[in-house]
Amino acid sequence: MRAAFAALALLAWPAHALTGIVTHVSDGDTIWLRPDDAPQRKPLKLRVVGIDAPERCQPGGAEATAALKAYVLRRHVSVPTRGVDAHGRLLGGLFLDDGSDVAAWMVANGHAWSARWHRRPGPYAAQERAARERRAGLFADAAAIEPWVFRKAHGPCEAPLRSSSSSG
Repeated sequence: MRAAFAALALLAWPAHALTGIVTHVSDGDTIWLRPDDAPQRKPLKLRVVGIDAPERCQPGGAEATAALKAYVLRRHVSVPTRGVDAHGRLLGGLFLDDGSDVAAWMVANGHAWSARWHRRPGPYAAQERAARERRAGLFADAAAIEPWVFRKAHGPCEAPLRSSSSSG
């Protein structure tokens, strides 16, 4: 049902481009963007399309998050939007002002997989193939588990436990 909703949302959402500053990186494929046209507005949560980075709690997740943070945090970016996913995140590409495709960079440097759709290799298959040949990043580990396989086996990562001063 979620997948059907997400697919419908993608088709119904008119594509347009946002520009703004990346204010936070949640994980290897999710950022928060403060739009240029509404700087007082709360930042928007964006899921970078075309890639699937390791979950925060899986091997490679912290490295993917750190790589994306080092590359885009506090930088001005352009986001051609493509819709909203089932989790309420804006979906879109992510480009630096010089035109660099952030998703391509993540895959080329071994921090994410090219997102597959119905057994197709995804939009960054060439970058993934080259990263695998160089054994870059997560592709250095022959046993690296794709995020979609990890989620199917383990579910989503748990939120960090909050400490409390008393119980019950």
